[in-house]
Amino acid sequence: MIQELMIAAFTPSFLQKEVLWFEENEDKIRKISKSNAFWKKNVLFIEEGRKIGLSEFLRQLDELNYQKVYSSSGGISGTEKTLPFFGEFMIQGGIVSIFPVNADRPVRIEFLGNKIERIESIGKIAEKTSVGRKEREDALKKIAKQKEAAHLRNLKSGAFVVHLDHGIGIYKGMESMQTADNNPRTQRAEQSSYDGESVNYYVLEYAPPKDGKDPDRLLVPEGQAKKLSIYLGFESPKIHRLSGSIWEHTKKKATEDAQKLAVELLEIYSKREIASRQAYQNSKHLQQEFENLFEHLETEDQKKAIEEVYEDMERDKPMDRLICGDVGFGKTEVAMRAAFKAVLSGKPACQCLSGKYARQHEICRCSEKEAMYGDRLMAGRQVAILCPTTILADQHLYTFTERFEKFPFNIAMLSRFENKKNQQETTVKLKTGKIDIIIGTHRLLSKDIEFKNLGLLIIDEEQRFGVRQKEKLKKLREDVDILSLSATPIPRTLYLAMSGLRQISVINTPPFGRKPIETFVLPYGKEMIRKAIKTELNRSGQVYFLHNRIETIEQTKTMLAGILPSARIETAHGRMSELRLRKIMQMFKAHKIDVLVSTTIIENGLDIKNANTLIVDDAARLGLAQAHQIRGRIGRAEVKSYAYFLYSAKHLSEDAEKRLEALKEASELGSGYLIAQRDLEIRGAGNILGREQSGAINQVGLNLYCQILAEAVEKLSENIN
Repeated sequence: MIQELMIAAFTPSFLQKEVLWFEENEDKIRKISKSNAFWKKNVLFIEEGRKIGLSEFLRQLDELNYQKVYSSSGGISGTEKTLPFFGEFMIQGGIVSIFPVNADRPVRIEFLGNKIERIESIGKIAEKTSVGRKEREDALKKIAKQKEAAHLRNLKSGAFVVHLDHGIGIYKGMESMQTADNNPRTQRAEQSSYDGESVNYYVLEYAPPKDGKDPDRLLVPEGQAKKLSIYLGFESPKIHRLSGSIWEHTKKKATEDAQKLAVELLEIYSKREIASRQAYQNSKHLQQEFENLFEHLETEDQKKAIEEVYEDMERDKPMDRLICGDVGFGKTEVAMRAAFKAVLSGKPACQCLSGKYARQHEICRCSEKEAMYGDRLMAGRQVAILCPTTILADQHLYTFTERFEKFPFNIAMLSRFENKKNQQETTVKLKTGKIDIIIGTHRLLSKDIEFKNLGLLIIDEEQRFGVRQKEKLKKLREDVDILSLSATPIPRTLYLAMSGLRQISVINTPPFGRKPIETFVLPYGKEMIRKAIKTELNRSGQVYFLHNRIETIEQTKTMLAGILPSARIETAHGRMSELRLRKIMQMFKAHKIDVLVSTTIIENGLDIKNANTLIVDDAARLGLAQAHQIRGRIGRAEVKSYAYFLYSAKHLSEDAEKRLEALKEASELGSGYLIAQRDLEIRGAGNILGREQSGAINQVGLNLYCQILAEAVEKLSENIN
């Protein structure tokens, strides 16, 4: 009988530890798991009498990476075959049998309703020195093998696949066989070593020969999964012939292109390595005060990103870090903390009556009237926040102003929303150092803009800027700290290619309390529209109605007013005057508008927690990535949100139908990474690497191109060192 049981996660780090280690440290693990996020996530404690549903317990075992089996795939010598093997669990009625990584034998857990009735050890003890160690080694090999094929996890029949040696083919599913295929047009990527065994193969179909016979097939053993990658390109690829010379020529050209890009990248980043600046000072007291004003709990990914940014800023080398995360996952908060640290860095220089207070507390809290403006605050650095649209700049101004309200920093905005007189005043203040944080569009990159002491440049959605702006940014990268924010996911291979040059932080975890957006893909219908809007308004919410044609947007507003006479409805689009557009957005934030009929101008950055229903008119006209970005405008609060993507059944193309179906499937939080597999990743790669690489990417696929690039960067780096 066991009164309490610890179950450690089935992970490589735990597999490398002996059972004795867990026994000796169990009390310490129990204590730390109550507060430490890592241990909370990776260790489960259960005891007899605990109230927990069987389904909830099974879900937790799945999260700890234990594998559910229906009959044991192995077993300990001398035990019956009905016991689970190391790292497995089995279910029989209300009884769960599991072999934990931290145990020397399987354990049986009996449930009575929603309560654990009994816990007991079963089977014979595995020897800790021989069998136990071998089991751990076998499990580590198994995990390594699974990781080799992890990049093919979402592979579906009909998908384009790249084989390192044979080129682009079409995936046709898996086959298991023991003997050679007698079809003369079938080749095996590997032979002999599997003779007499049943082997699972990836089946790839290649272009047929010119004589009109059946297409060639390639059988790739699971053990060679690392030679395969899912094809990602800007357009559909050309399928190669097996045993032809075209693929080798194509791969050679892509390699030359990647080597050229690697040289360019290394040149940019080597200049940054030579450059140095004074490290930002670590002002823990005030930094903590600022962080405590954050009204949400940071996710683990968010915490890690913040820590990595702080570490970069406290070095004497310029930072260039990319924060990548799905829409609404907290990238802006990371940016605000970096901005606070940059402006705060330095010594107080205020000569006001509160100077003594300032010296004691590192910062002066006097009003502008009390201060001698020229020596106003401190010798910190200026921060510039670059946004692709005026609406996003306006949103950031509101967010930053509210978040920094208790601190005497000057925050200003520069964009087409501002009149010429205000723009001129702002440029003068920037030059003289009287503005600490400037938020703006590409206007910030104009020739007349000068900073007194620019320390940090935050770029929101860098991929949306043009070639000229990017050239200016390249020059800034040499000695200014750069923090880029992007909702465009980074493919694993691109991450590997870039990680040696540019720091990347990925935020995969949704904020606490965030709920998935319930997504509907439906034929267009006025009654359905009326009901959806009415439901949202009845709970005092607001609605985005996306109609992406300026010519007919007013007609749409009139239609909605006809079916919803009591609703307050306004339109927003890019051809409006700056003042009108700004006024409408402010009214919507203030809940003076119930339904905002807009174009895709709302795509980036808006954070209006009360707007939790989105209706997209003629959704088939949108790209998959764009539709996902727009959906991210809702679901920012801890309430259920709804997205309706409407289409005309008469004019729905096959491609549009596939996009809408994919959008419906990918409604879970963080699903930008699922959608990325089909759209976002390739767009992101084109923007991060440069659009001029699109030809090479198309020819060999993004994943293989990035693999070649990573190898080129590594080789060049070795030569330099």
